[in-house]
Amino acid sequence: MRSKILFVAGLVFCLTPWASPPAALVAGLIFGAIATHPYPGESRQISKYLLQTAVVGLGFGMNLRQVLRAGSSGFVYTAAGIAFALALGHVLGKLLVVQRRAAFLISTGTAICGGSAIAAVGPVLGATEDEMSVSLGTIFMLNSVALLIFPVIGSALHLGQTQFGLWAALAIHDTSSVVGACAKFGAAALAVGTTVKLARALWIVPVTVATAVAKGSKTRIQWPWFILFFCLAAMANTYLLEGLPVYQFLSRGGKLMLIFTLFLIGATLSPAALRKVGPRPLIQGVLLWLIVGAASLLAIRAGWISI
Repeated sequence: MRSKILFVAGLVFCLTPWASPPAALVAGLIFGAIATHPYPGESRQISKYLLQTAVVGLGFGMNLRQVLRAGSSGFVYTAAGIAFALALGHVLGKLLVVQRRAAFLISTGTAICGGSAIAAVGPVLGATEDEMSVSLGTIFMLNSVALLIFPVIGSALHLGQTQFGLWAALAIHDTSSVVGACAKFGAAALAVGTTVKLARALWIVPVTVATAVAKGSKTRIQWPWFILFFCLAAMANTYLLEGLPVYQFLSRGGKLMLIFTLFLIGATLSPAALRKVGPRPLIQGVLLWLIVGAASLLAIRAGWISI
């Protein structure tokens, strides 16, 4: 009963003016540390669809011309970044003697889009439930850290809105944390970060197909349809009565859904779940993330990557 009351209290907090993406995540982490989640399975399932709906809602606040400009540039950067992350993740997995499938899942989650990529690739890879849990636990922990520290680092380094949005999109795993960090940093960063991140998320499809072909798997591939709906929402806002009040309402609804999503994600990270990750996969995930994050930041600061 106590856990249910605290869980409901956390959801109510998400509706208050004090709630923001980072605050919602912290509230979820506090709940996970002091209480047992009353609905862990349902929460993971709901957060997945809630995030996709939130991204579509945010599309109603975007300009399609900006989306296409950022997306076309981001596609090239993400292709190079994904190849680099997958290769480096493989090497680190070998050096740290991480189980092969778990190492590949962590590398894929880091390279593409966190939990969504792991959820898509895991079934065709034939990953076990424990391997999926270890990989997701590692990625979710790093997502939580990134959401909290990226805006602080960006402000300390005086990054521009476009620079920060691009860095977040290339260096943070999950779409939810990219959107949350960028929303904290500024509206322009949110526009760039979301569009480039979705360009990065498109690589779920070819990587999953390639994995299925390599494994000879016939498991049904999960297509990221929400990306298409995001583009359609941005198209409506750009060409069908831009700034229409209903679009603003849907965009605000997307931000609210993002806040709920981050609370649900944080609430599932209990101390027991964190201990289950173990040191080796976590070390692989942390090292891979630090190298990818530092390399992309240096490239952006040097002007090698820009939009």
